[in-house]
Amino acid sequence: MDPDIKFDCIGVDWQVVAETLKRVGMAYYESDMHRRAFEASYTTVFVYQGGQLIGFGRAISDGVYQAAVYDLAIVPEFQGKGIGRTIMTHIFSRLSHCNIILYASIGKEGFYRTVA
Repeated sequence: MDPDIKFDCIGVDWQVVAETLKRVGMAYYESDMHRRAFEASYTTVFVYQGGQLIGFGRAISDGVYQAAVYDLAIVPEFQGKGIGRTIMTHIFSRLSHCNIILYASIGKEGFYRTVA
């Protein structure tokens, strides 16, 4: 079964976002803070498998020449299956005209070397 990819924040379970970020060792906050951050982003990507949110990422941008990727996380059980690459590909496609800064948690930098 191919995953479903969505680009808007409608119907996102923000508690799952916060819990996923916590599980993978990234900074996390109250679920409403994540909702506000994602809704204020230039682009968002959410990946679902069987209705379950399994990965997500977002980028902020001026829409002209600068952007930064934040909060890219994959539920641990789905890591290593190309979901992160899919998310990054969709983010890059919406920001192909921009210089893109990637923020990574300590120890996670290697992931971005394989998808960039």
